[in-house]
Amino acid sequence: MADLTALRFKNRLFYVLLAAGGLVALAGLYAVHMMESHGHIITGMNNQIVWGMPHVFAIFLIVAASGVLNVASIGSVFGKSIYKARAPLASLLSIAMLAGGLTVLMLDLGRPDRVIVAATNYNPTSVFAWNVLLYSGMFTLVALYLWTMMERRMNPWSKPAGLAVFAWRFILTTGTGLIFAFLTARQAYGSAILPPMFIVLSFAWGLAVFHVVQKVIYTWNEKTLDPAILQRTRNLLGVFVIGALYMVATYHLTNLYFAHRTGFEHFILVDGGIYPNLFWWGYVVFGNLVPLLLIYFPGLGKSTCVLVASLLVILGAFVLLYVFIIGGQAYPLDIFPGYQVSSTFGDGQIAIYHPSIYEFLLGFGGLAIAFIITTVSVRVLNFMPNDKPYIPD
Repeated sequence: MADLTALRFKNRLFYVLLAAGGLVALAGLYAVHMMESHGHIITGMNNQIVWGMPHVFAIFLIVAASGVLNVASIGSVFGKSIYKARAPLASLLSIAMLAGGLTVLMLDLGRPDRVIVAATNYNPTSVFAWNVLLYSGMFTLVALYLWTMMERRMNPWSKPAGLAVFAWRFILTTGTGLIFAFLTARQAYGSAILPPMFIVLSFAWGLAVFHVVQKVIYTWNEKTLDPAILQRTRNLLGVFVIGALYMVATYHLTNLYFAHRTGFEHFILVDGGIYPNLFWWGYVVFGNLVPLLLIYFPGLGKSTCVLVASLLVILGAFVLLYVFIIGGQAYPLDIFPGYQVSSTFGDGQIAIYHPSIYEFLLGFGGLAIAFIITTVSVRVLNFMPNDKPYIPD
C-alpha cells in the first residue's frame, strides 16, 4: 500500500515538474514575441553590446552539450565500463542541451522564420555557416550513436558510432571557439587559444551537468551510487576543473603579453566595475576553488558535496561566459591605435549593459526545453545506468 502511494505521488510530481517546465518554456516564447514585436530596444542590448544574456545561456548549453559526451566517449572509445553504462544518458543530455541552446540562439537573433535561408544559401567562408553544418551533424551522429546503444541488433556499431561522435564533438567545440577567435577587432577575442580553451571548459561543464542529473535520477529511483564509482567520476571532475582554470589563466596571461591588450585585461581583471568582481569571486573562487575544496578536502567528497561542487561549477560557467561575452563587448573598440576616440555614437566609451527580464526569460526557456526533453525521455525509456559490481580497470 505504501509503495502504491509513493508511486502515485511520483506520478503526480512528474506531471507537476513537466507543467512547470512547460510554463517556463512558454515564458521564453512570450519574451521572443515581445522582442519581435517591439524590437531589441526593450532588452539591455544596444549597438555596442549586441550579444546579451541569451547568448550566455545558449553558449553554455552548446558547450556543455559537447562536454557531457565525454562520459560516453570514455566508455565507448576507451572501454571503461562504468562510463559505458552512462553513455545513453550522456547522449540524451547532449541532444537535449543542444536543442535548448540552439533554440535560444535562433530566437535571439530574430526572424527565426528565415533560418531556412541560412541553411539553403551556404557561405563556406563564414564560421557561422560552418557551425550550422556542425550542429546539424552533431544531432545526427548522437542520435545514431544512441540508436546503436539502445537497439540490441545495432550494438556492434556502437564503438564506430562513438568514435565518430568523439571526433565530431571536438570539431564542434572548436567551431564554437573559432567564432570568437576570428573576431580580431575585439581585444577580448582574436586569440588562437580560444578553441582549445572551450574544449577543456566543455569537459568540466558537461561533467558537472551530468553529475547533477545523475544524482536526481538516482534519488528519484531511490538508489545509491556505488561510492567507488562516485570517487572515480568525482576525481575526474576535479581534474577537468583544474584544467579549465589553467586554460583561462593561460588565455589572460597571453593577452597580458601583448601591449595592445593590456588595457582590456586591466579592465576585465582590475578596474572594470562588476566584471573583475564576477571573474575573481564568481568564477575563480566560487566556480573553481570552492568546488575543488569540496572534491579533494579530506572528509568531504561525499555525494552531497559532489552535487554542490557540480552546481558551483555550472554557476561559475555562467559567470565566466558573462564576463567573457558581455565584458568583451563592453570594452571599447581600438579603432585608431595610439589615439583617443570619442563621438556621439559612444565610440571610445565603456558600454553600459543591464539585462532585461525578457533576456532571462528566453535563456531560462532554453533550459526548460532541455529539461522537458530529458524528463520525458527518462520517463519513457530506460536511461538509468545499470551498474555491474565495480572492478577497477
